[in-house]
Amino acid sequence: MALLATQSTAGVLTQMVVTPTTFVFIGERLWLDFVNTDDLRRGVRVDVLRDFDALIQWLCSAGVLDAERASGIGRRAEQQPAGAAAALVDARRVRAALRALAERGAVQEKARTDALAEINRVLGRSAGTRRVESGDDGSFKHSFVPVGDAFAGLMIPVVESAAEALVGAELLRVRRCADGRCPRVFFDSTRNGRRRWCDMATCGNRAKAARFRARERDVTPAPSSEISDLPVHHPEARSA
Repeated sequence: MALLATQSTAGVLTQMVVTPTTFVFIGERLWLDFVNTDDLRRGVRVDVLRDFDALIQWLCSAGVLDAERASGIGRRAEQQPAGAAAALVDARRVRAALRALAERGAVQEKARTDALAEINRVLGRSAGTRRVESGDDGSFKHSFVPVGDAFAGLMIPVVESAAEALVGAELLRVRRCADGRCPRVFFDSTRNGRRRWCDMATCGNRAKAARFRARERDVTPAPSSEISDLPVHHPEARSA
């Protein structure tokens, strides 16, 4: 579970327990989907990476880990809980740097410099073998099999995805959702570069509904003025 600090109307911080049930993949880039694990659900900020198991589950869902490797890392986590906890802290550190890159990297040199330092830190400490593997559906994907520390290579595919965004000059197409309450980021692959919403089924529909309500208010006629309380003069009927 994730313990989240929320602020009440009285300004007092309270905690709310939220258990994410699904992973969201709308970023169109692995590193952006990873940033989106720091999410907003029902108006409450949620850390989808609530524990090390959740991190492994996310990596599996993202296609980064296969079931065999995930099982092996799970066993290692049981044997070395401190190492697993440190790997989770490190993953969140990487995510924070990548969020800054996604939100400000196109215009702020410091965000790019800090993210680059994190990328190179992760790449520099990890030894292993890079491979191309085939999937059951006939597709192919890159994989990284770490040598030695099983936890050290977990973030390799994520930071490599971010590195490709830097090398490929993609930051100008990275967007944050136009809904100010939504923290999700995505790569805008549309031809005209005008995608605004992380997902039309959620934030996009809410925006449409809000615009519709605003139009309805604009066209609703104002209430008529009250009838005057002044007495109404009725001419006397003429006698026959």
